[in-house]
Amino acid sequence: MTPACKVLKSNKIEFSIHEYEHDVNAKSFGLEAAEKLALNVEEVFKTLMVTDDKNYFVAVLPVSHQLNLKKVAAAFGTKKLHMANPKDAERLTGYLVGGISPVGQKKRLKTVICESAKDLETMYVSGGRRGLDIGIHPSDLAKVLGAHFADIVEE
Repeated sequence: MTPACKVLKSNKIEFSIHEYEHDVNAKSFGLEAAEKLALNVEEVFKTLMVTDDKNYFVAVLPVSHQLNLKKVAAAFGTKKLHMANPKDAERLTGYLVGGISPVGQKKRLKTVICESAKDLETMYVSGGRRGLDIGIHPSDLAKVLGAHFADIVEE
């Protein structure tokens, strides 16, 4: 039971667990999850961390898309953001890169979820380790994270 699962359970949020055999040679953790779980890539989301060198923020977006740093900065009301160092992401979340869940991180950070998730019945995010995804209703994820939805991806 990962910290992500514990947080969802303690908040009485319905979720499903989806495990698969992680391939250490996989180039994209998210695309690997979509393929191995036979899910549409638009339903599988990755968790990325960005920073302005003072604060850190979390962006949750479909694995098939690229993060638009200008749009995500606007979503958080900051001037300019860049990708966080993977070591900082691991230290701040308590998870390994490729298994970073938006839920159950060591420190709760401001989070934005790609607005495309709002149209889904279920979205899939990392469950806190490589080879483990959680299926959850987008509004439940937003509620437990105190997150909002915004356009944050490249066109």
